[in-house]
Amino acid sequence: MDEQAIRIEPYNEHWPRQFVALGERLRGALGDVALRIDHIGSTAVPGLAAKPVIDVQMSVVALEPVGMYREPLEGLGFVYRADNAERTKRYFREAPGERRTHIHVRKAGSFSEQFPLLLRDYLRTHPEAVLEYAALKRQLADRFRDDRAAYGTAKVPWFWDAIRRADAWAQQTGWEPPPTDA
Repeated sequence: MDEQAIRIEPYNEHWPRQFVALGERLRGALGDVALRIDHIGSTAVPGLAAKPVIDVQMSVVALEPVGMYREPLEGLGFVYRADNAERTKRYFREAPGERRTHIHVRKAGSFSEQFPLLLRDYLRTHPEAVLEYAALKRQLADRFRDDRAAYGTAKVPWFWDAIRRADAWAQQTGWEPPPTDA
């Protein structure tokens, strides 16, 4: 199979432990620069099929100057992706040959920080949404196996529908982000 092909795997109980080990390394290197270090994305949702990529969200006071977190992350071997098109985050990837990891650095309290935390917690409490999302991901992975951009774009309508449902749930429950994961 092509290394770049999109691969959706059944949920793996090792993913949370992999995040914990990574979170400890990140916390040790970043200290208080990281206000939060959270496991986000599909590998953070028990039972959800996913690409085997650990997504980490790191919340900081401000995105600039980038050096306050860039230097510690690069010291751990992560690669800064200055070409990231999303202006509400800074993005880092694993070093070549290392386990696939995405680090999303976002401003604490911003919508872009809250969105993945709310979606993660909504999915953790709504198994029907987990099944729906897993089915969609498998369908889209088959359709766009070698086109990551098209795969991501095709998921966008589902995300906006899910975030509307998650917001309704948050209003009913008074959801707030739980304490940081690391």
